[in-house]
Amino acid sequence: MLSILVAASTSGVIGRDNALPWRLSADLRRFRRLTTGHAIVMGRKTYESIGRPLPERTNLVVTRQRDFAAPGCVVVDTIDAAIQRAHEIHGEHDEIFIVGGADIFRQTLDRADRLYLTRVEADVPGDTYLPPIDVSHWRLVEQSHHAADDKNDHPHTFAVYDRVRRM
Repeated sequence: MLSILVAASTSGVIGRDNALPWRLSADLRRFRRLTTGHAIVMGRKTYESIGRPLPERTNLVVTRQRDFAAPGCVVVDTIDAAIQRAHEIHGEHDEIFIVGGADIFRQTLDRADRLYLTRVEADVPGDTYLPPIDVSHWRLVEQSHHAADDKNDHPHTFAVYDRVRRM
């Protein structure tokens, strides 16, 4: 199963200056819980913003830079190659998580089976946006709302959508 895991503001912002433009500890815990033990696929810029491979996961980095090195990661040149390597490592039926950035989301949105969306209930400035999502292609299966607190800058909603029809 191919899943997209993303946090976006109400205006679709997912990043600013190659970083997350908010502090949401609950979202980071959710990310860790969902992805541990699975393959995560990310673009080069997302990998560089993290700065290291995430532990207890197979980290696949997609880049067109032939000489790019990411110690502890599998570096590939296409999304298809990343998905193939994830299947080889984890098996055909394991969940693969697409974790960013915008170009990688754009390339996989029409292929994903599930969407884990953290909606940050704020209008924050940013320079990177989530591609538009046609909600008629998705069915909401789970949702929970959370207030801002001392560890979470903004109110936010965790939602899970399953694909109902292909684009």
